[in-house]
Amino acid sequence: MTAPAQNLKIDGDRLWDSLMEMAKIGPGVAGGNNRQTLTDEDAEGRALFQKWCEAAGCTMGLDQMGNMFARREGSDPEALPVYVGSHLDTQPTGGKYDGVLGVLGGLEIIRSLNDMNIKTRHPIVVTNWTNEEGTRYAPAMLASGVFAGMHTQDWAYEREDAEGKTFGDELARIGWKGEEEVGARKMKAFFELHIEQGPILEAEGKEIGVVTHGQGLSWTQVTVTGKDSHTGSTPMPMRKNAGLGMARILEKVDEIAWSHAPNAVGAAGHIDVYPNSRNVIPGKVVFTVDFRSPEPAVILDMEERLKVAAKEICDEMGLGVELEKVGGFDPVAFDPDCVQAVRSAAARLGYSHRDLISGAGHDACWINRVAPTAMVMCPCVDGLSHNEAEEISRDWAAAGANVLFHAVVETAGIVE
Repeated sequence: MTAPAQNLKIDGDRLWDSLMEMAKIGPGVAGGNNRQTLTDEDAEGRALFQKWCEAAGCTMGLDQMGNMFARREGSDPEALPVYVGSHLDTQPTGGKYDGVLGVLGGLEIIRSLNDMNIKTRHPIVVTNWTNEEGTRYAPAMLASGVFAGMHTQDWAYEREDAEGKTFGDELARIGWKGEEEVGARKMKAFFELHIEQGPILEAEGKEIGVVTHGQGLSWTQVTVTGKDSHTGSTPMPMRKNAGLGMARILEKVDEIAWSHAPNAVGAAGHIDVYPNSRNVIPGKVVFTVDFRSPEPAVILDMEERLKVAAKEICDEMGLGVELEKVGGFDPVAFDPDCVQAVRSAAARLGYSHRDLISGAGHDACWINRVAPTAMVMCPCVDGLSHNEAEEISRDWAAAGANVLFHAVVETAGIVE
């Protein structure tokens, strides 16, 4: 297919203005955003996105999971559409760019094609996937997971938030439950632009990350049980300190991850300590170990070594231990042709770039199971994300969107 000419670029200022306008909806307390899925703020953000898409001449589709599909027609109505997008929902203390850049970068492609009066053979569809973050309704990437057949729709509808409100009820309440069957759409390809959420691109001075793989993930919930007792009056030899058991297990988690450097990682992010009192030795701790690697065999090795180490540590300390796998997904290898389209676009536009493995989960990881998929990444300051201080530059946003533009339009085919 014909690649767009090197001088064809999106309007970086318009993209930035759109990012800032969307950030006014669901403002955080420290400069970021709190636009959690299926809240009134989410509904308001969706309405603004639809308004912009319709102003750009798109028709809006909506499926039963609330996924939004803004379609720009191609010259061949029978040709499979090229999809592009990400998500508009945020963490409770989220930034202005995580997910949003990918959605509005897709919209900017449509706007720029209109400006240049360029027609593509394949339609282009800009997508907003519902509940990517998973912060209100677990798991993350919920609606794209239903689309890809990883979850049933009924199961997704039954997910509850901390207040017991179900996903299905809240989707209907905010008015964004569509009629379209989830997963019925067929795609020629899917592209997702995202901030890196890591420090590699900025540290190496690269403008573009060409994402070749997504790390697999394994979540194991570990429960260590000991005995609550007074911190002052219990002799050291008579303690059954579940907190200390956890500490020793987490040292082993770190050691296991380091043994598979440089691409494997491991840590515990969620930790509950009981009774969590200043003068009581913890009698129980519950924590989740998060292992990630792009290699399935490495994940299996880390899981098995955690089981063995946790039992050995707790047996030696007279503690009880239970392990339960509570989440995970396999590593992702993105489509070689789509990845090459991204790499070629970066080279054609003169951007410094390198291959990346995504350490976070993204909607593209599920969509890759049903359509050829690739991702583009741009740097973020200090690699910081899921934080209101998340920041990118105007130039980084424009560079990522330009690479996205070229990869999508080349795949969609320019009508001469």
